[in-house]
Amino acid sequence: MIKVSDLFVKILENEGVTHIFGVPGEENLDFLESLRESKIKLILTRHEQAAGFMAATIGRLTGNIGVCLSTLGPGATNFSTASAFAHLGGMPMMMITGQKPILDSKQASFQIVDIVQHFKPVTKFSTSLSDGRILASTVRKATMIATTEKPGPVLIELPEDIARGETPDRIFSAKIHRRPVPDDKSIEHAMGIIRKAERPILMIGAGGNRKRTVRALKHFVEEMGIHVVTTQMGKGVFDELHPMYLGCAALSSKSHIHAAIDLADVIINVGHDTIEKPPFFMTEENKHLRTVIHINFYPAKVDNVYFPHCEIVGDIANAVWRIHQCCIKEKIYFQEDMFAFIKNEIDESLKDGITDESFPMNIARVVHDIRKVLPQDGIASLDNGFYKIWFALLFKSHFPNTILLDNALATMGAGLPNAIAAKILYPEKKILAIAGDGGFMMNDAELATAVKYKLDIVVIILNDNCFGMIDWKQNAVGLPAFGLGLDNPDFVTFARSFGVKGYRVSKPSELTEFIHGAFEEGGVHLIEVPISYDWAKDKVAHFEEESLAIRDKALEKFGNVAIC
Repeated sequence: MIKVSDLFVKILENEGVTHIFGVPGEENLDFLESLRESKIKLILTRHEQAAGFMAATIGRLTGNIGVCLSTLGPGATNFSTASAFAHLGGMPMMMITGQKPILDSKQASFQIVDIVQHFKPVTKFSTSLSDGRILASTVRKATMIATTEKPGPVLIELPEDIARGETPDRIFSAKIHRRPVPDDKSIEHAMGIIRKAERPILMIGAGGNRKRTVRALKHFVEEMGIHVVTTQMGKGVFDELHPMYLGCAALSSKSHIHAAIDLADVIINVGHDTIEKPPFFMTEENKHLRTVIHINFYPAKVDNVYFPHCEIVGDIANAVWRIHQCCIKEKIYFQEDMFAFIKNEIDESLKDGITDESFPMNIARVVHDIRKVLPQDGIASLDNGFYKIWFALLFKSHFPNTILLDNALATMGAGLPNAIAAKILYPEKKILAIAGDGGFMMNDAELATAVKYKLDIVVIILNDNCFGMIDWKQNAVGLPAFGLGLDNPDFVTFARSFGVKGYRVSKPSELTEFIHGAFEEGGVHLIEVPISYDWAKDKVAHFEEESLAIRDKALEKFGNVAIC
């Protein structure tokens, strides 16, 4: 026999868990004692939400469960936003929450919330462990559910008396499950469309970010001559410096990339999930002009703007490989000079502002300078704000998971916690956390976590003294500025109170100097960047005009084709 909490920790070790993030409470003390003698390292955070973000990011980066720990009641409910983040974003995560004794509690309903029911809408599986004898099977089941496509969060509530009880010492093997492959008829249906295609585009979403899929897509693109577009969460799956990369569909319509998308007669949509903002709109009017092939681990979630003509459901890498082999056998090759022309036009248009010397800085210059100083395998961890659109458009990602942005829940407050998780996982890599002034202060206390664990992290605060994204929307619909201005602290002094080295940029050239110096020195550094979005708002207002100009130039040069 073995103590239940001891067995729980042994099972997590067997599942490959290396870190647990959290804020333990009284109801976790037995689990905490079991963890003390474990190879698993506890990362003590300042807020459960941040711990949840960190666990989700471990899941996102590894494909295995990231684990976080909290007490009952308010500690557990603080996981809610992080659970929704993982649920929509497809990140395998396990939340372990404490609970009062279920057999003999002397505290009535103090701090009691029905956590299992509370989390059901934002998890794939949520349960309370009522008997230690089912611990091993419950954890194995939860882990399989969390890591099976589409990945997501699971929750196991561990009552205090169950944790200190005894149970047989049993562990189920951590088996790797194979994904089912698509059926032959769906492949042939897709090939029937591809054979007739004249201007196909390959679009890559978050589901394409799997190791085998990344390799399959690279070979397919290079050998078939098809151009690539990504969604925001598909960034980095395909090398964005590759000549076949057209750009990121950071907006749903009327941006530069839609000059190409609107001229495509076939879109091979790989790994797209409608939890992301649509990268393009399907309508009743254009459904006969453009054919969409959906390739994913699960069927398309049909809605008014996404109703694909063909679906290939199953392992994405296998589907791409089989289509590739069919194309080779039938000598199908796409070399679309029109898209190459459009790519050059888009790249030229998006160079605007990248050398701007104005101050406060404009976002194009900020993104350009960060990309220049961050190594190709370094990681930029973004919070959420207006700047995210510009990173999606301008930050060229060379490898998967080197820009962490969220276009699913799109929550604020995750940028710094996610960067901490990435640094813990990859201590050898350069890590930048990038947040607006509003998002940073939602989990600013995690600076203390970074200092406590002696991490080398650079935090960049883009300070416009405002909730910038909503200010842009408010301005775009013609409303007067109201209710969005912020009165911020002195961020440099604030950083120093944590033992963090703080800097404030006073001219554009200092940004790269400060980042480079921080990387060289090591430790935790915070750089405040005063920023103005006036240029960015004006540029976005002209996106449609510039996109139409690019499209018209392409049509003039290569002849008229159907516009979708």
